[in-house]
Amino acid sequence: MDIEVQERRRGITIFSKQAVLTTPKALVTLLDTPGHVDFSGEAERVLSVLDYAILVVSGTEGVQSHTITLWQLLKRHGIPVFVFVNKMDLAGADRQLVLKDIVARFGEGFVDFTYQQPKRDEELALLEEAAMDEFLERGMVSEKRIQRLIARRKAFPCYFGSALRQQGVKELLQGIGQYAMQPQWPSEFGARVFKISRDEQGKRLTHLKVTGGVLKVKDMLNGNGGNWKKQERWKQKVDGLRLYSGAKFTQINEAPAGTVCAVTGLDYTWPGQGLGFEDVAQQPLLKPVLTYQMLLPGDADIQSVMTKLRILEEEDPQLKVKWDENLGEIYLHLMGEVQLEVLTELLYQRFGLKVRFGPGSILYKETITRPVVGIGHFEPLRHYAEVHLLMEPGEAGSGLVFKSRCDPDILPRNWQRLVLTHLSEKEHLGVLTGSPITDMKITLVAGRAHVKHTEAGDFREATYRAVRQGLMKAECQLLEPYYDFQLELPSESVGRAMTDIQRMNGSFEPPEVQGEMTLIKGSAPVAGLRLYARDVAA
Repeated sequence: MDIEVQERRRGITIFSKQAVLTTPKALVTLLDTPGHVDFSGEAERVLSVLDYAILVVSGTEGVQSHTITLWQLLKRHGIPVFVFVNKMDLAGADRQLVLKDIVARFGEGFVDFTYQQPKRDEELALLEEAAMDEFLERGMVSEKRIQRLIARRKAFPCYFGSALRQQGVKELLQGIGQYAMQPQWPSEFGARVFKISRDEQGKRLTHLKVTGGVLKVKDMLNGNGGNWKKQERWKQKVDGLRLYSGAKFTQINEAPAGTVCAVTGLDYTWPGQGLGFEDVAQQPLLKPVLTYQMLLPGDADIQSVMTKLRILEEEDPQLKVKWDENLGEIYLHLMGEVQLEVLTELLYQRFGLKVRFGPGSILYKETITRPVVGIGHFEPLRHYAEVHLLMEPGEAGSGLVFKSRCDPDILPRNWQRLVLTHLSEKEHLGVLTGSPITDMKITLVAGRAHVKHTEAGDFREATYRAVRQGLMKAECQLLEPYYDFQLELPSESVGRAMTDIQRMNGSFEPPEVQGEMTLIKGSAPVAGLRLYARDVAA
């Protein structure tokens, strides 16, 4: 399914893709996602529409760092998992060792479904009291019971084989068809957007999963604009529905609940958006911690370049394209060096744009430690607006939350909505280092408008001033990004690794000896760990 030139050359998945498979008991839509941590945002967006996941583990390498990252994401989203251990045809692949490694890293519940039924059911019975009672009474665990164990993430079926040689793949698909429970969809329309892309002709595609009702061509959809587009309600007609399988697609007239398809005709959708009864998806757990300056050719048209970058930002919202008017520079947020290389090639392939990037820097953020009220006042000649904001520290990782508890008799609701719009439309910078603020709850508590002299732009200025004034009064704190890490290394290298981690101001748990290797778990600042793997390899 890796059809892009970069994917084939690098041997990794970069962009998520769709394939439709038919099994004797079910129609399966497979969404192939990247495994590399630099593209974890792409993978996490897809997780919001999955019913089940297939976690691929290398039979020769065992559980690797990206496997752990994906497992944590699957656990966070509560997605039932089937495991396929690949490359079992290669020398050094040992079924029992790999299964033991998986259990050691992820816990109990992983059962070899290639066992004969009595032995498999015996292991399944150990996972739940009701399953044990059934096994003791009937000598087996029923198919319905197994389905419920998998759906509740108590059992994780494991299959073994070689995808290249088509070994074990048939058994895996049969297992999915037999043990994956068919979801019960509501009759009311709902859909979840997980990806935005363009086809070869440049037509915008909204990839979504219908989670209720039926979506038909010519249906009218509505929602809120997102990302860099205006935060306003929109209403547009579905021009077409495409059912993709690899690079090819078929046109369909309607998509019933459970269908994953691409929609044409929608200009304002964004990844993570909910349509119909669906709410907005969870914020991504993994976020970029590096920022890079884009170095353009001398004859480049800034406006044209920004338009192209906005298209890429639509497709990957975590890029966070920023134009610094004061310095005349463009900055992007990225996960790492591999994504940087891919982006450089992508800009040239799609837009003929040759660019370079600066060395990159750490993406620090700022927050506050105590509640504070910020007041913004804007009153030039024949203009008037006043905004009072309660700014409170939020939980770590909560981002920015905007709410209003202002009495409409004090400030009409239309002005309140405008204030909330201005709060969310801009990246607000802190006062310590000018880094973006985060992990705060900002509540509109009061405001004033003039019957004759207040215009929409007045509340924009008053809102920005209220945020700034509140930050100037508050006790602010600089936040430095950290990486959690696991180092698996020979025992003779443990001393050097521990010294390196301490030098980075990192911390770690007591080393765990695993045969000839030693495992060290801990965390350290991104500034220290960023290039550590490359330095060690060198």
